Amino acid sequence: MDQSYPIPFNQSSLVGRELEHISQTMTIGQIAGDQTYSKRCHAFLEQVLGVQKAMVTTSCTHALEMCALLLDIQPGDEVIVPSFTFVSTANAFALRGARIIFADIRPDTLNLDEKQLEGLISSRTKAVVPVHYAGVGCEMDVIGGIAARHGLSVVEDNAHGLFGKFRGRWLGTFGCLAAQSFHETKNITCGEGGALLINDARLIERAEIIREKGTNRSRFFRGQVDKYSWVDIGSSYVMSDVLAAFLYAQLEAWQTIQAQRQRIWKYYDQHLRDWAQERGIGCPVVPAHCEQSYHMYYLVMPSLEKRQALISFLKSRGILSVFHYVPLHLSPMGQRMGGRNGACPVSEQKSERLVRLPFYNSLSQGNQDQVIAAVQEFHV
Repeated sequence: MDQSYPIPFNQSSLVGRELEHISQTMTIGQIAGDQTYSKRCHAFLEQVLGVQKAMVTTSCTHALEMCALLLDIQPGDEVIVPSFTFVSTANAFALRGARIIFADIRPDTLNLDEKQLEGLISSRTKAVVPVHYAGVGCEMDVIGGIAARHGLSVVEDNAHGLFGKFRGRWLGTFGCLAAQSFHETKNITCGEGGALLINDARLIERAEIIREKGTNRSRFFRGQVDKYSWVDIGSSYVMSDVLAAFLYAQLEAWQTIQAQRQRIWKYYDQHLRDWAQERGIGCPVVPAHCEQSYHMYYLVMPSLEKRQALISFLKSRGILSVFHYVPLHLSPMGQRMGGRNGACPVSEQKSERLVRLPFYNSLSQGNQDQVIAAVQEFHV
């Protein structure tokens, strides 16, 4: 991220034993993947979230690619994704030849609009990929029910939502598969990294193979075969144990991190919500049955012009704020999939008007006060 601003949009920081763990990987000579710290990360995620299996990966993008391979997505299959998401959500399935069907989002949570889901399903639909935007859970009971009626797989893109809950249950535990992100902008990070969460035990063995370049290497190291060989398609999705060591230190401190981010989110909300509502500016919506992950704080301005003006105004005060996704259905690739202007009107409207405020674990209250004061000084 751009660090040239006194108050950047994002800033990475050490939270615990990162350097100690990395030093340990070097001392014991374990810098490749699936060694001591990868295994600790797997065990942590499995124990805390209660998933059948967790596997750290080189990125959330690669975890999503593994999902497409595990579901045996073929050319001509259709996969439903929200248009308002990062390109990886769609790209992972498009790489397998799937046609991406773009769903619009709810105007409140900016999550996939479950009321429109059934109308997008065809005989070719293979999966639906809800994205828990800003770490606020999609309506997973409704989405899961629709998917079950139509025989569809549910893959959760939980890049924003680690340690968020829907109706008391962890995000990432509803679909047969889920993908996590540990990119530098996420609550828990190792710079670049991700994880595949597997909730269907039948997928575990093949996931191990796909993640290890299509080989049965994992079975070999467990002594289940006397040599390993190429047995399926796959790729190199294994995270280095150096990164896993950094990641494990962050996971160890997850409650401290979440408490800090909760404080930052609530401080923004306490000081900006009334100001925003008086001026017709939207703030994040968190339904009562959702426990968010405190991933971001954003404002939805009255127009594109006001959004751009606010970003410029904050820059003039040394504060970097950013917009978010351009709707995928309007992208050149999305249009090749059949996307067209007006097809997802809520996505188009919110995309033009949303601005994300600086939000990172080490954001001080003093700097946050500067952001709040600058926002309130802006003439809407």
